[in-house]
Amino acid sequence: MSLRRLLSRVLCFLLPLAIASSLYLYLYPVFHGCAFPLARNDRIGSLSTSFSNALRQHFVPQSVEVPTVFRLLVLADPQLEGDSSLPKPEDELPARIQHHWTAVKSSVNKTQPFGIFTAVSTALRSLAGEDIPCAFRAALKRLDLLGNDYYLAHIYRTLHWWSRPTHVTVLGDLIGSQWVTDEEFDRRGRRYWERVFKGGERVGDDITVTGAKNYSGSEAKSAGLETLNATSSAWAQRIINIAGNHDVGYSGDASEARIKRFERMFGRANWDVRFQYPLEQVDNSTAPLRAPPTLHLINLNSLTLDSPALSSDAQSHSYAYINEIISDRSYPVEDRTTFTLLLTHLPLHKQEGICTDGPYFTFHESDDEDGPDDVPRFKAEGLKEQNHLSDHLSTSGVLQGIFGMTGDENAPGGGWGRNGLILTGHDHAGCDVVHFVNQTGNSAATEDFPSRTWKWDAQRYGSGTVDPSTPNIREVTLRSMMGEYGGNAGLLSLWFDTAINEWKYEITMCMAGVQHIWWAVHIIDLVTCILLLGYIIVGSANSTKLCHTEKLPVGLEKKKN
Repeated sequence: MSLRRLLSRVLCFLLPLAIASSLYLYLYPVFHGCAFPLARNDRIGSLSTSFSNALRQHFVPQSVEVPTVFRLLVLADPQLEGDSSLPKPEDELPARIQHHWTAVKSSVNKTQPFGIFTAVSTALRSLAGEDIPCAFRAALKRLDLLGNDYYLAHIYRTLHWWSRPTHVTVLGDLIGSQWVTDEEFDRRGRRYWERVFKGGERVGDDITVTGAKNYSGSEAKSAGLETLNATSSAWAQRIINIAGNHDVGYSGDASEARIKRFERMFGRANWDVRFQYPLEQVDNSTAPLRAPPTLHLINLNSLTLDSPALSSDAQSHSYAYINEIISDRSYPVEDRTTFTLLLTHLPLHKQEGICTDGPYFTFHESDDEDGPDDVPRFKAEGLKEQNHLSDHLSTSGVLQGIFGMTGDENAPGGGWGRNGLILTGHDHAGCDVVHFVNQTGNSAATEDFPSRTWKWDAQRYGSGTVDPSTPNIREVTLRSMMGEYGGNAGLLSLWFDTAINEWKYEITMCMAGVQHIWWAVHIIDLVTCILLLGYIIVGSANSTKLCHTEKLPVGLEKKKN
């Protein structure tokens, strides 16, 4: 069998496979039916209205339904790895070869007769048994890091192109370790912006001014509110980065220096902004409005809230920021024309068994003795690790503080608090719960509230056990976008329901599949391209041979005639 025929038979199988798998990979949101929910999400046959609308926006844009005014692409925990998983510079293969060569040269000058043979044999054994295998593993790890960056970039780029969000957020753990040096932090930051989220922009300090220290509030009052735009939003390219424990550390090791380098690279760790709904889209005939509906977006650094903290200044700033939100920038709890969207890394407290991660706290046992320039990175008894915010901070700081919820029916708004949603990361498996006021009559009295007849509780969303007549709020913990968790992303739509003059939302998930699919498709594509190139080269060579005719010498031609 000729080589060309063999290549032809192999390509008859590989080429359709490569085309089909590539189409699936690069159009996976289409195959999975991913789309931002619409306010009216009926079904047309087997397709939802939302997905049909997403299709039309790419092929028949003039027939598209008006999309929701706020569409948030939600990603979580990319955790970019780096040099901590690679050999140190002195252990790299060139450095090891240089070390062995130095040892061999020094043995020449020694008086031992077999010293050079011993040095050479030792070098060869080390190279064959340790150095070359280590270099091979390091090369594979570098390739893995490169592939992982492009896998994460594929998720962002494909979903951003297909779904056309108005806003984008990453819910913390942008890099894989808070312990890296400043130089390595900068390298991972450049990979984040130049490779994974290429085209994305850091939210500018002029926008996040509410998170600045000594913020007075006059800046925001003079600037006014930005109006949401469903079709042309400057926020579509801005990445709302949330501080995670792998970015700045937990409270017991979150130093001001770590927070500053995070803010320099990714944006402020605490800030909030309020958008207004386009008033011309509000039908005032049903229930007239005195002011445009608003959306209050809050980015909260929850890593510095619990104690004991390494930096009292960083913790004080976070507490002051929350107090400013509650006292100065939150609308009355009775105002249902405003919506509060809280973005933070640590999930709120909930009982064991509701989510994959249960309540968990550990503390440093001793002071750090290896800090750079003899500056300790943590101290004894400082908070080392946590799965959730503490029960106290979850309830008093977030549910009662930011959202104004309570079980007291005589409180403003009947205790229902502000209309809103909480989005968190950290728990890589993801979770979807409802926090609510439990008024079942079980013992709820505490030392601080001896006469209380209700308590805070949480249940899985959709379990049907939460009484809809009690104050409640939903918390969605996003499953990680890392490959081993399926490359997950959330698509959140927010719209203002003019029939009842209240905000509504819906969130759906879209998964790219594990990273092995990305690798397999690109390996198939690479092999197919190589074989196709070989097929073309072999075919060209055979054509050249067929076209070449052997000419007889002139003397022989005359004899034949």
